[in-house]
Amino acid sequence: MLAGLSAALLAAALASLATGYVPLPWPELVAGLFGQGRAGPLVQEIRLPRTLLAIGVGATLGLSGAALQGLLRNPLAEPGVVGISASAGLGSVLALYFGMAAAWPPALPLSGMAGAGLAAILVLALAGRAAGMLSLVLAGVAVSSFAVALTALALNLAPNPYALSEMLFWLLGSVRDRSRDDVLYAAPLMILGGAMLLAGGRGLDALSLGEETAASLGVRVGRLQARVVAGTALAVGAAVSVAGSIGFVGLVVPHLLRPLCRHRPSALLLPSALAGAILVVAADILVRLVPTAIELHLGVVTALVGAPFFLALLFRLGRG
Repeated sequence: MLAGLSAALLAAALASLATGYVPLPWPELVAGLFGQGRAGPLVQEIRLPRTLLAIGVGATLGLSGAALQGLLRNPLAEPGVVGISASAGLGSVLALYFGMAAAWPPALPLSGMAGAGLAAILVLALAGRAAGMLSLVLAGVAVSSFAVALTALALNLAPNPYALSEMLFWLLGSVRDRSRDDVLYAAPLMILGGAMLLAGGRGLDALSLGEETAASLGVRVGRLQARVVAGTALAVGAAVSVAGSIGFVGLVVPHLLRPLCRHRPSALLLPSALAGAILVVAADILVRLVPTAIELHLGVVTALVGAPFFLALLFRLGRG
């Protein structure tokens, strides 16, 4: 399965590089990847950063969704459950609100990452060191609700229409017009956070048998909680800080792959990362192909796909 997903991701990445307002023949695309030919600046400065961010954001969301579902033992869990996504969004919105992003462009991703980090600290502090999974979820919901409220307040008090539209467009989620600097800001934290989540795979397998059983097998449940929440904060915080809010990827992807992984949390992590990357890259290709006056935002497309899936999943769980 991993080989098939890797091949599909490579094909999607090449298709993304070739898709745009100016279609590129394959020889020009290959030359552009090496900075050669007329297409070199187009590929190097615009399409390659966009594709790399789509891969990184999708992989991060898919991986963190699978890890959180394993940690909370709930197929409806995703990064928003622990307040990371909303808090990262709040940090970036504040950078736009106070004009820091205009004065110093790195302030936008850095503020988003700071918001995610603060959310992780608050969630772990509110949940307590020896608290169960329910306390973790309740703490995450509280932090997420507060972050959403503060984001709405910032939008309501926007100093001018331009700032309001800038914040709204950013919240819709997109990897359009991103640069190599955005990749350099986000990639290290996404990789570090992803490594932390992958390292917790064996603990998640033990936790699927119950907290008491996992503890009897030598798993420190509190430490595992902290690792997953911190890894999610690093990875998702970095992703949201450069791409805005892109929902439902962390919910949909692990659920589709779980039967193929024999319902083992550790076996689901890497496939979810690859499939999440494929989904976001495919969605980003779609927004460029749909003939609209204004290019659709990535978060809108994933929501249109994910919301009906979420409702169908709830309906099936309710009947079960």
